[in-house]
This record gives sequence, C-alpha cells and structure tokens, in this order.
Amino acid sequence: MALSNNVIGAINFVAMLLSIPIIGAGIWLAMEQDNSCVKILQWPVIIIGILILLIALAGFIGGFWRIPWLLIFYLVAMLILIILLTCLVVFIYMVTIRGSGHLEPSRAYLEYRLEDYSGWLRRRVQSSFKWDGIRNCLSSTTLCSELNQSFRMAEDFFNARINPLQSGCCKPPTQCGYTFVNPTYWISPINNAADRDCLNWNNDQNQLCYNCDSCKAGLLANIKKEWRRADIILLITLIGLICVYLIGCCAFRNAKTEDLFRRYKQGYT
Repeated sequence: MALSNNVIGAINFVAMLLSIPIIGAGIWLAMEQDNSCVKILQWPVIIIGILILLIALAGFIGGFWRIPWLLIFYLVAMLILIILLTCLVVFIYMVTIRGSGHLEPSRAYLEYRLEDYSGWLRRRVQSSFKWDGIRNCLSSTTLCSELNQSFRMAEDFFNARINPLQSGCCKPPTQCGYTFVNPTYWISPINNAADRDCLNWNNDQNQLCYNCDSCKAGLLANIKKEWRRADIILLITLIGLICVYLIGCCAFRNAKTEDLFRRYKQGYT
C-alpha cells in the first residue's frame, strides 16, 4: 500500500503543476487591456486554478501521509472541479464561435459589426449602464493615441493592420466616407446615413468612436481572440487533469485492494 500511496502523492504533485497554467491564463487575461475593462472571465479561471491547486495539495498530503479520508475528499472534489472546468471550456468555445472582421475596399485593417457576435457577449456591452464603465476604462488608455504616434500619412494608416479595438474605437467606419487628417481626426463625411456610428463619431479625443457599436464589436473581437487562446490552454490542462485523475483513481483502488488483502492475510495467519 505504501507504494500505491506514493504513486497517488506523486500524481497529485503533477496535478498541482497543472493548476499553474490555469492560474497563469487567468492572470494573463486580467492583464490584457480589454479584459481588464470588462472583467468577465479572468476571475472564474483564477479561482478554478487555485481550487485545483488546493485540492491537489490535499491529495498529495493524503497520499504520502496515508490519510484515507483526505484521499476520498480529493477524489470527490477533483471530480467536481474537472466537471466545472469542462463546462467552462465548452462555454468559452460556444460564446466565441461567432464573429469575425470584414474587409473594406482599399483597407488592410478589418472592421467589426456588433450583430456578428453571440447574444451572451453582446449583452455584456450593450446596456448603457455596463458600457459607460467600459468606455471610461478604454478611453483612459493609450489605445488610440498610439496610432497618432505610429502613422502620419493616410496611405500608411490604410495599409496598417491595427487591432480590432483600434479599428472600432479610434476611427469612424470606412463606409461613412470621412476624410483622413490623422488616425484619430477625420472630417467631411460623405454618407452620414450609411451607419448610425457615422453620427456617433466625434473628433474630441476623449470621445472618438467610444460610443459606437463598432467599438463594442471591436472589444468583443479582441475578447474572442484572447478567450480562444485561453480556452486552448484550459483544454490542454483539462486533458492532463483527467489523465492524472484516472491514474489517481486506479492507484487508490489498488491501494484499497492491497490493504484489504493485507488485512485478510493477517487474519488468516
């Protein structure tokens, strides 16, 4: 039984290591400019990672110090966490399955439409109460001012591959026909009726297109990209956790079998 307990302790040490990518993914999301303004996914990911670390630690202690009730607690709690992590991985995939950028004539960058994204994500940004806080957070960053430092000429800007947030929040939609002065200053629209965002555009550097649906769509496009990357990390870690858990269950069963056989043998002799 000592050998099986040592195996259980060892594989739970591996489970502790597997919690690190999950916690790291949550911290990475929290540090990203857009996710720090929205604050949806990072804390659930960090909390699940910390819980896996603590439960794996309990299994590690229970295995090496031969504490049966702690091992049983580990098996039950880890199963619950694996189910929760599976649900989170599937949820992230489902809410990010929709949405992509659109090409515009003579532009290298993409433009984004709010209606392309899942209803759940849209509800996170559509209400004025939620968006006011997000908008203030985004406008306080250097998101748009960086464009003015990087691009002086219209041709250079039109050929740039700017990120979705900058495309949606820092300039008016291309179809409005505004004339370029600099990346965050545009004049003389040709077609104000092309999109309601054409009227929402404002050359005030604190407003720009932060009230536009294109800005909300750009935010969701950025979130989708980052969540997809985090989801890949979570999926790989989940597969590792499932393998470790199954090995742990087998080792625990073998330990119980060895213990019963040892007691039977002692009683027989």
